[in-house]
Amino acid sequence: MHASVRIFHRLDTGFSAAAAPRSNTPHLLEVLRQVYRNTDEAAGIFQTTLQNGNPVIHPAVTLLNAALIERTGGDFMFYEEGVTEAVGRLMKAVDGERLSLARALGVEILAEPDLGVRQGYMSESNYSTGYSTAPGFRGIKAQDELHHRYLTEDVGYSMVFLTDLARHLSVPTPTMDAVIRIASIVAGEDFATERARTMDKMGLSGLTREQLAVY
Repeated sequence: MHASVRIFHRLDTGFSAAAAPRSNTPHLLEVLRQVYRNTDEAAGIFQTTLQNGNPVIHPAVTLLNAALIERTGGDFMFYEEGVTEAVGRLMKAVDGERLSLARALGVEILAEPDLGVRQGYMSESNYSTGYSTAPGFRGIKAQDELHHRYLTEDVGYSMVFLTDLARHLSVPTPTMDAVIRIASIVAGEDFATERARTMDKMGLSGLTREQLAVY
């Protein structure tokens, strides 16, 4: 069996990693640096988890272009045509809650467009034209259906986990909660009830805020 993967970016900066347990981080970095030479050591897995921008970007663009995805089978450019000012406002609201989670843990992360500029994807640090005119996102077509990893993974796993972490830290996440609910309706899959990845399932529910920050 043969397969291929199309890699849009080979990051030179703005990429960090950590292992669990942390004692394995040096070995992980040794392996990753064979491909990504400038991989930085992250403070812990919550820094890398919270820095992940996929749940900020993909669900917002997907849900606000749902009719176009269904009508065209994804025959449009996901970022160039799919991101407008309104889509950017939803991304910014989700990102604001993600940044609040990081502050509650005392973990340093960048706003998503700031990271995009650092990594070289983007030339503007904002939530609308930053993405729609991003050199690194040109030519990426939309998915051909709504039941896709942009919802099943980025909402069903990532965002569900983030909201569960938020409840653990008493951080309100009304926008993420709304996205989870709407995505569940659109995808025909109850992501909140399925709880595919939660603090309890990851064995983290008994840890204090301080322990989580350095996990």
